[in-house]
Amino acid sequence: MTIALHEHPLLSEASDTLDPKNWDDIRAQGHRMLDDMLDYAANIRDRPVWQPIPDAVRAQFRAELPRQSCGLDEVYREFTDFIVPYATGNVHPGFMGWVHGGGTAVGMLAEMLAAGLNANLGGRDHIPIEVERQIVEWTRAMFGFPHGASGIFVTGTSMANLMAVLVARTAALGPSVRQRGIADQVPLTAYTSTAAHGCIRQAFDLAGFGSDALRCIGVDRSHRIDVAALRERIALDRAAGLTPFLVVGSAGTVDIGAIDDLQALASLCREQGLWFHVDGAFGALGILSPTLAPRLAGLETADSIAFDFHKWGQVPYDAGFLIVRDGERHREAFAAPAAYLRRETRGLSAGSLWPCDLGPDLSRGFRALKTWFTLKTYGTDRLGAIITRSCALAGYLEARILAEPRLELLAPVQLNIVCFRYRSADANRVNADIVIDIQESGIAAPSTTVLDGRLAIRAAIVNHRTDTCDIDALMAAVLDFGARRSVADDGALPEIEPSPPLGM
Repeated sequence: MTIALHEHPLLSEASDTLDPKNWDDIRAQGHRMLDDMLDYAANIRDRPVWQPIPDAVRAQFRAELPRQSCGLDEVYREFTDFIVPYATGNVHPGFMGWVHGGGTAVGMLAEMLAAGLNANLGGRDHIPIEVERQIVEWTRAMFGFPHGASGIFVTGTSMANLMAVLVARTAALGPSVRQRGIADQVPLTAYTSTAAHGCIRQAFDLAGFGSDALRCIGVDRSHRIDVAALRERIALDRAAGLTPFLVVGSAGTVDIGAIDDLQALASLCREQGLWFHVDGAFGALGILSPTLAPRLAGLETADSIAFDFHKWGQVPYDAGFLIVRDGERHREAFAAPAAYLRRETRGLSAGSLWPCDLGPDLSRGFRALKTWFTLKTYGTDRLGAIITRSCALAGYLEARILAEPRLELLAPVQLNIVCFRYRSADANRVNADIVIDIQESGIAAPSTTVLDGRLAIRAAIVNHRTDTCDIDALMAAVLDFGARRSVADDGALPEIEPSPPLGM
């Protein structure tokens, strides 16, 4: 039985709001929080890169749902005691495990401002939408895309790659595929390299093609896709009655940072009538470096590019981006008119095209503001110089490895990622242990990958704070723990004293 609201009216206190009773109190608390976070970044070298989470701390986050109010100062104390000391560590210059940007104080402040505005960038006519459109235009100019190109902020490149697959699908089969689906279509096939990021395969799973529709082509000695083998596989699929529709090139592969021959891929795609997408998660922003830009030749001819401002762009997480050469193709893949999203020529519902026409999200945060602040404050020349320097530091690490007989370089250093290992009879086990030992020591945070069956220590240098002293600390730790691990036949190692937890 439905009960009408007017029969049982809801009651509430007239002053029932979540605003503070005393704005001066929260202002003082806010200033303290801001000062603490600025100190956190300014004094980051005084902290361990990462440290294991004690059981007692983890237990703090198994508490029951809070039903009663709690003072902000008490909640903040829990943040400083239980969250800050056990963060990922990518703000620290010794973090080299994965391609995570270090963020900046400028980006942090911009994120605070965006939270204050609390804007929803799904659509409508308000200035935050214009800020995002400004970033789209700057990105278009950055990559040499034509007027009419479209772009959109997303969580990260994994989402951007999935969206690019959907745009390419709609371009190949027509907009009606959004109603009919792909079940009755001639099977579509796509192509990437065996070195491509796993999210490409996942995108084909999520898009309904099935991951078997993606052909993973072998790579050359530099870990770039074998273009001749790609051409051959396309021909075989056409002969089998399949319909090739998409090639995904890589600008900075996940394992070693290789860049495919983008010009050759672009030429092949034009010849074959295929959509050319580039996964440039971190490498695409190398276009800002005069030293690296020539290696990205062909990027400007792509039909779409996915990348992250939160990696080499140093924007705080998250700030992924998709740019599409043909904005109309982009819109056809996602626009979904609805009565409550009616567009007007004036008022708050004016200003079409809306970002929700270019992606699956209607509720969208103001990611553009921290990116706008970053680009405006630092400029692309300075960001490009930071990118160049991270690659130079990778070269410094490479030189140190080549000069050390106890270490072995496992792949050519092409950008900012260095893969190497400590020489040992049981090298895979020893190097896996070395990486964990270093992480738990708090000295640095490398990661591992596997190249041709050989486990590698992987150092990805992305953080703008990283310097030669951090490379030297990593090297010293690898040699120290490597020596201790390799002499212990059973893998035993003296207990490592963990770094003490540090407050704000």
